Amino acid sequence: MVVEVSLASRGLEGSISSSLADLTNLRLLNLSHNSFSDGLPSELLLSSIITMLDVTFNHLSWVLQQEDLSSSVPNHRPLQVLNISSNLFTGEFPSIMWENKSNLIVLNASNNSFQGWVPSSFCISSPSFAELDLSYNQFSGSIPPGLGKCSALRVLKAGHNNLNRTLPDELFNVSSLEYLSFPNNGLQGILDGARIIKLRNLEILDLGGNMLNGKIPDSIGELKRLKELRLDDNDMFGGLPPALSNCTNLIAIDLKRNDFSGELTIVNFTTLINLETLDLLCNNFAGTIPESIYSCSKLLALRLSGNNLHGQLSPRMANLKSLIFLSLSYNNFKNITNALHVLKECKNLTLLFLRGGFIGEVMPEDETIDGFQNLQILSISECSLSGTIPPWLSNLKNLGMLFLYMNRLSGPVPAWIKSLKSLFYLDISYNNLAGEIPTALMNMPMLPTILLDTWVFGLPLYKDPSHQIWITSAFPRVLNLAYNNFTGAIPQDIDQIKSLTILNFSSNSLSGDIPPQICNLTNLQVLDLSNNLLTGAIPSALSNLHFLSAINVSNNDLEGPIPTGSQFSTFTNSSFGGNPKLCGIIVGRRCGLAEAPLVPTLSTEQKDRRIAFAIAFGAFFGVGVLYDQIALSRYFG
Repeated sequence: MVVEVSLASRGLEGSISSSLADLTNLRLLNLSHNSFSDGLPSELLLSSIITMLDVTFNHLSWVLQQEDLSSSVPNHRPLQVLNISSNLFTGEFPSIMWENKSNLIVLNASNNSFQGWVPSSFCISSPSFAELDLSYNQFSGSIPPGLGKCSALRVLKAGHNNLNRTLPDELFNVSSLEYLSFPNNGLQGILDGARIIKLRNLEILDLGGNMLNGKIPDSIGELKRLKELRLDDNDMFGGLPPALSNCTNLIAIDLKRNDFSGELTIVNFTTLINLETLDLLCNNFAGTIPESIYSCSKLLALRLSGNNLHGQLSPRMANLKSLIFLSLSYNNFKNITNALHVLKECKNLTLLFLRGGFIGEVMPEDETIDGFQNLQILSISECSLSGTIPPWLSNLKNLGMLFLYMNRLSGPVPAWIKSLKSLFYLDISYNNLAGEIPTALMNMPMLPTILLDTWVFGLPLYKDPSHQIWITSAFPRVLNLAYNNFTGAIPQDIDQIKSLTILNFSSNSLSGDIPPQICNLTNLQVLDLSNNLLTGAIPSALSNLHFLSAINVSNNDLEGPIPTGSQFSTFTNSSFGGNPKLCGIIVGRRCGLAEAPLVPTLSTEQKDRRIAFAIAFGAFFGVGVLYDQIALSRYFG
């Protein structure tokens, strides 16, 4: 007697056979995580025996219909759990999925390409209907009021669609709701306090990425079971309600990128003993960091960047023993020396961002800053700090990514930099550093050792507001020394940094030839050597770097032919401008012939525009693209 067929993750292909419905005792059918294609046989959906059907993670694209099938099977259809998530279904959501299934409890159709309006009659067919997941589809229109008749509904998820208008009043009559999730749609209106208190069983409220406005109502404090409050990326405003401290089960609060204001001290965080994530990025909060927040001993991630907070960091921050992620960027904090002495006591700190604060202070060189043993990413950039690259950084043996750009640091790059064996991303651009490029940099392995599981604390890094990074492999291997006062030649042993993907030495005073060894950097994607004093030819073997997608050698004194073939045919004049001795089709000068240019001579104004564009290109690829790739834009601070 076959009661269960479980063939998950077996590498199966082809079509799903409708004859599976002929197994008269079959209750559970699991065909998930295979490569089945074509359609889902309707015989399985209309079976009088099957109670659980799971075909997730296949390549199914439609429901196979059979003539007069509905009249040939009994009316009793006991299907309770139907999971068709992560397939290739398109078009309108077929009614065969839920109609005449009086026992249906769970329906998951997420991660497909269903279109049209969300159906509303799930609960009419099945009064026990409890879970509906339509996330990651292309549903449009409004949320149907008919869902308000689902008296047993516990989970309602329809995020990442094109739903609009307001949340229907009827939805707030479903007092059984525990999980309400509509992120990244186009929902409008306010979060009405009189309606929200009806959902007293709510544990997850996720309405991020919509067009909601208004304030967070005081009645939010009535949701005693609330564990996650996510209202990020809306147009909401006003201060935080003091009643938020009544939600003592809160684990995550995400209010980033709104227009909230006022002081955080209005909330008593002492009661939020379960809080693990607090994300207030890019709002208008003022005042100081509330002392009560240091009672949240389970806090893993705290992001306060992009606000108007001020003052010095309290020594009590050392109470946050579990803290992994801290971003205080773009505020008005003072006394960076005190801040580092306080934060070194947070022994589990792994990511620390202090960008755009402590303006005009001196980079502390105090060797007693001896903590941060677990630190993997550190940004103290855009602070206009004077001083030198501090020696206490040499103790950060796990440091993988270091950002000190846009300060006023001077002196040489210290030789101890090679002791940072885990470092694979170094950006010290836009400073006053001088001397020759040290050979110590050439001895760095540049192999990523960071193994961040940012799902642990729920805060992704951002490439831009809509693109997140969760895995280490998304980070490039970068050496950025642009906009300093480095002199001398590019080290010939630069090819020792074999894994390098982005190299930027632009806007210095480097001289000599471009070393041919640079052509051995087979992983190189971006090369910017613009605005230096380089001479000689462009190594022809650069055309063999098949991953190279951007190059800028403009405004040097290079000569000879520009390499041809491969991706070099895609580069423009702006990559090579300001080198009057270069020749080739790209710059419009024939090589070895004293003939007229291949293109009309540019006017002085046009040349100026080309050079300006070349400089902008260098800044873009040497700075902007790099920061976008690893998320150090002001969107995550």
